[in-house]
Amino acid sequence: MRISAGCRIAYDCLQPTPMLLMVSPHPSREADLIGAHEVQFDPPIPWHQYTDGFGNVCTRIVAPPGRLTLTTRLLAEDSGEVDAVVPDAFQHRVEDLPDEILVYLLGSRYCDTDTLSDIAWALFGQGPTGWGRVQAICDYVHNRIRFDYQTARPTRTAQEAYNERQGVCRDYAHLAIAFCRCLNIPARYCTGFLGDMGAPPPYGPMDFAAWFEVYLGGAWHVFDARNNVPRIGRILMARGRDATDVAIVTTFGPCTLADFAVFTDAVEG
Repeated sequence: MRISAGCRIAYDCLQPTPMLLMVSPHPSREADLIGAHEVQFDPPIPWHQYTDGFGNVCTRIVAPPGRLTLTTRLLAEDSGEVDAVVPDAFQHRVEDLPDEILVYLLGSRYCDTDTLSDIAWALFGQGPTGWGRVQAICDYVHNRIRFDYQTARPTRTAQEAYNERQGVCRDYAHLAIAFCRCLNIPARYCTGFLGDMGAPPPYGPMDFAAWFEVYLGGAWHVFDARNNVPRIGRILMARGRDATDVAIVTTFGPCTLADFAVFTDAVEG
């Protein structure tokens, strides 16, 4: 199948404002792109890209005073297969983990493991390990948090999501990641496009999606506490410790979000 995806984001700035953008597909999906990934600015401005320490493609700009509109578009081939389920994927002992994986066991800005460790072990410490333990975490988080766009806020931590029992996809991911790390399972945050292909209605407004990956059995595997079922058509944009590392837009100065739209559609190939 082929997937068309992109976004339109506009900011009003009172002064020249540096911005860091993560609006490009992850390098792991480059081979699937049909044609170039388009990034356009209105008015046209200089920009350049670099690869960060997590392997993500980042775009740097300085937004001029006034309104700046960013639009992106991509067309990608996708297998159309659902997320893989590997129930026999095992949990590594910490001492056996590769060095570069250890950072995904540590607490981070939104995954406050120090405040959730006792809860995690009480909830999941006596159950299965490996894949079964991560799935138990997803089941719990999926049922504990009520999805509600109206209550979204960018400062909510995993512990606050646990206590408040409401949030959006990033909150589901943060809480599940924090629980995994508390139980010595490496977990990392993912953001990207995820359409409604293969999902039953009703469909909500399209937005960027958040899910997570865990390191089991020598490989990274996709989990999604928000949807909690295997899905098709994920297009990864960025990975990191939590939402801090993969924010779609990071601004270094005062500005106002004036427009925001995301689209992800299956198209005839």
